[in-house]
Amino acid sequence: MKTIDALLTRNSSPKLTNPIPTEEQLDIAYQCALRAPDHAWIRPWKFIQITGKGLDKLSDAFISTAKKLDPNTKPEILEKYKSAPFRAPLIIVLVANTKEHPKVPIIEQQLSTAAAGQNMLLAFHDMGFGGIWRTGKFSFNREISVELGLKESEIVIGYLYIGSIDGKTKKIPELETEDFVTIWK
Repeated sequence: MKTIDALLTRNSSPKLTNPIPTEEQLDIAYQCALRAPDHAWIRPWKFIQITGKGLDKLSDAFISTAKKLDPNTKPEILEKYKSAPFRAPLIIVLVANTKEHPKVPIIEQQLSTAAAGQNMLLAFHDMGFGGIWRTGKFSFNREISVELGLKESEIVIGYLYIGSIDGKTKKIPELETEDFVTIWK
């Protein structure tokens, strides 16, 4: 697939199943991630690859975090959080491992990690897999970072749910570039 084709056809796929990428395909996706823009070569990316029984651990981490964030969380909401990791057979947690730097603010390092995640989504799409980027309650907070055993400098910025597409893909909306672009001459 050509790069432009991949960019124009990638779409979030919420229904995912096995098979997942092979170890070789995963390595290719990680190599693509490591090509993300990286001011001052900080390399702020870290990834947690979760499959199998690891999904149970992530489910437990979601429940524990939800209870810490709101001890009054309703049981039906906790059940939703408990089942969330099982929406895909592979989850890659995007972690920004940031460092103090005089020229590269923390937000830029988080954005670099986000670019790494986008590179991975495009790589998986190019290899014929589906994916969706999820954030929500279990991103950008210290509680989930603690549950995942991350250092103080590390924060979860999102989750890539990856697998084979199950069912129809949603239609890609046609957008007009002039609705999003301002031209200065």
